[in-house]
Amino acid sequence: MADVRAGVVPASRSLFYCLIGLLVTIGIAGLMVAMFGANRVVTGLLVGAVGGVAAGVALFVRDVVELTEHGIYVRTPFRSATVPWDRVVAGRFTLDERGRWALALDLTENGDELVLLSIPPVMGPVSGAYDMRKREQVNEIREMLRAKRIPITVLPEIAAALNEHWQIAPPTSR
Repeated sequence: MADVRAGVVPASRSLFYCLIGLLVTIGIAGLMVAMFGANRVVTGLLVGAVGGVAAGVALFVRDVVELTEHGIYVRTPFRSATVPWDRVVAGRFTLDERGRWALALDLTENGDELVLLSIPPVMGPVSGAYDMRKREQVNEIREMLRAKRIPITVLPEIAAALNEHWQIAPPTSR
């Protein structure tokens, strides 16, 4: 079974990553102006913007949850952890606090949860690359959980919409 990449970057961490990107932009622009004079403000901002975007992208790419045959690897740019499969009690596809659909794993200790996916409600057939990627992720995660014999609970309205619009059949009990 192939590894599955998932994960949701919380808004607070996203804001932190954007702030780091902004600080890199300002730092590089300030360095350019200090080294070459005030006539290089625009050049400094352009070079700084490239550096800031690169720093932000690197932070977001490093923030991931990876489901493998051996365990679940949770990585952020500053730390990483491994969750063994035997800590996973169940999976659930429900509504989150923002009205989005969240696919999460319930873990044994302290009632913790690990959010794997958060998508806007599906209202129609796949209509673009984003929808296609999210549909693939839902299928990949489902297959991995099925292979690990982890039960998945799906709200009836979510199951109906996934079945009707994305042709993803509701989970069956084994």
